[in-house]
Amino acid sequence: MPAFSYIARESSSGREIRNVIEAATEQAAIASLLNRNLLVLNIEEKVGAKGRTGGGTVQLQDLVVFTRQLATMVDAGLSMVQSLQALADQTTNKVMKHVIKDICVRVESGDSFSEALSKHPKVFDRLYVSMVGAGERGGLLAEILGRTATYLENTARLRKKVKSAMMYPTSVTVIALGITVFLLLKVVPVFGEIYSGFGAKLPAPTQFLIDLSNILQRFFLLFAGGLAAAIWGWFYFLKTPAGRWFWDARRIALPIFGSIAHKICLARFTRTFASLIRSGIPILEVLQIVSRTVGNVVMEKAIQTAAGDIEQGESITTALQKHPIFPSMVVRMISAGEQTGQIDKMMEKVADFLDEEIETTLSGLTSLIEPLLIVFLGVTVGGIAICMFLPIFKMSELLQKK
Repeated sequence: MPAFSYIARESSSGREIRNVIEAATEQAAIASLLNRNLLVLNIEEKVGAKGRTGGGTVQLQDLVVFTRQLATMVDAGLSMVQSLQALADQTTNKVMKHVIKDICVRVESGDSFSEALSKHPKVFDRLYVSMVGAGERGGLLAEILGRTATYLENTARLRKKVKSAMMYPTSVTVIALGITVFLLLKVVPVFGEIYSGFGAKLPAPTQFLIDLSNILQRFFLLFAGGLAAAIWGWFYFLKTPAGRWFWDARRIALPIFGSIAHKICLARFTRTFASLIRSGIPILEVLQIVSRTVGNVVMEKAIQTAAGDIEQGESITTALQKHPIFPSMVVRMISAGEQTGQIDKMMEKVADFLDEEIETTLSGLTSLIEPLLIVFLGVTVGGIAICMFLPIFKMSELLQKK
């Protein structure tokens, strides 16, 4: 149930009271305070209560299931309250259950469905709320919910592809680093003690590895702390506006991976654009919403600049082609859509094409990375082994020098 923070004054003593009260609506909260002989000076819903998830999270898949089932129920003729009550009873996610019940209470109290959704921004972003609001205004809520569910399904599928493609190389790299550190800390020192009794100069690769092991053993905590601080500092830097701009501008320019990141942002831009336009949302509002969902501040800035140009009277094509971050293929498809009056269909086709290219690139990249990582792991571990056994291969030479 929503919580309201209030400032009130006691009628009898005039003492000022600041506290929090739970009620279905603001009017109900005021009525409850008046019944306590309190004169309400100020009352507002707690900001911290909006979108509160009770210490948990709502996964994208849970949101997809909720949206698809709600679209089906509304299309079947069930009222919004009945649909929400049924979904709250059957969902297994406790956080989602809490959110749905709160939305249901707000709708019963007179709020529109989109207004109730906006109270939970951590679960329902601005894109979701805007599409639902457009559906309510146009009387096409069931259809818009279906489109939103399709959009979320496409987003979830693309995210899953990227995660699965990056899982293998990440795990192999972590394992390789772990094995390397283990060998340097536990295995190499044993060989170092054995070779120290030879009294002869060891081969350069072996001596380098032993020296590296000694340094790592001596300053391991310092290295570990420095690495942890560097990682924390990097992620902290990325949270700043300058850090986001620095990383977003460079990650789309990286070889191979930059192309994938760029296409992912473009696919998100085109699919979101198509969904919002098809829902009847004005073009300037569409661009403002899309700019916040592309996931790249460079593209976000370009879209916002283009929105300003469109507001001044320029066409969408003219405004977007000023920015190199939008490829000519995308701009030409938008131009064709403007000329035919089917820009939403053109953008949807571009998004499908980009998704196919991303999938093809990821599949090829995965096939290429697997043997490269195996070679990397073999060279790393095998190189350390060869370096440590090299003096044994040259045992006679070392003994003669001794």
